[in-house]
Amino acid sequence: MHKDIESVEELEKFIFDNPGAVVYFSTPTCNVCKVLKPKLIELLELKFPLMTFAYVDCDKSKELAAQNNIFAVPTVLFFMDGKEIIRKSRNLSLTELEGEINRPYSLFFS
Repeated sequence: MHKDIESVEELEKFIFDNPGAVVYFSTPTCNVCKVLKPKLIELLELKFPLMTFAYVDCDKSKELAAQNNIFAVPTVLFFMDGKEIIRKSRNLSLTELEGEINRPYSLFFS
C-alpha cells in the first residue's frame, strides 16, 4: 500500500495504524527523489513486505515537513511500533539502508 499524506493528523494515524511505517519526504522537482522512490518501494516490497510506505510532498505540506525537521529532500523516516528508528537524508545507499533495516525488522516481525 502506498499513501499520500498531507496533514499532521494523517501522518500520526498512518504511523499509529502501521506497525512498520516508512515515510518518504520529497518534492516534485527533486530529480534524485524521482529516481530513488521507486527503488525504495521495490526494496520494501521484496525484502520488507510488512513495512507500509507513505509519501509527503514537502511543497504541499510545508507545516508537516517543518514539524518533522525535514531540511533536505529526499528524507526517509522509518518507524516501528510508532517510534522513529531510522532517518536518512539526501544521498542514501539502498544497500546500506537494507542492512540497517534488516535487524530491527527481523526482531520486530519475527
